[in-house]
Amino acid sequence: MTSTAGELLEVLWGRASTAPVSASQLRVLFILEHNDGINLRTLTDRLASTAPSTSRLCDRLQAAGLVERAVSPANRREVRLHLSSRGHAFLVDLRARREEALRAVLDQMPAARRTALMEGLDAFCEAAAAQMHDDTEASETRIA
Repeated sequence: MTSTAGELLEVLWGRASTAPVSASQLRVLFILEHNDGINLRTLTDRLASTAPSTSRLCDRLQAAGLVERAVSPANRREVRLHLSSRGHAFLVDLRARREEALRAVLDQMPAARRTALMEGLDAFCEAAAAQMHDDTEASETRIA
C-alpha cells in the first residue's frame, strides 16, 4: 500500500512539473534551498555522488538560470552555490502546483479519512526530518 501511495504521489508530482528538471536536479535545488552557500564538496556528499557528476548537475542548473555560483570570500579557491531568484521562484511555483494537484485528490476524500491522513502525514514528516537530520550529522562526522 505504501509503495502504491508513493508511486501515485510521484505521478501527481510529475504532472505538476512544467520545467524539464530531472529528479537529481530537483534534489539539488531542494538541498540548496535549505543550505544556501554550501560548496560543491558538501553538495556532493549530500547527494552521495561524485564531484564531476555534481558539477555537471550544477552546470545545467546554472545554464537554466536556477543556480548561481560565487567565489567564497573566505577562500578564493572555493565556490559557493546559491539558488538564484529564478530558482526560488521555480520552487515556489512547483510547490503551489503540487499542492493544487494534491488538494484535488484530498477534496474527493471523506473528511474523517482526510483528517486521519493529515495526522499520519504530520507524524511521517517529523520522523523523516529526524532521520534526515541524523543522516546529515553522521555524514558530517565522517567528513570531519
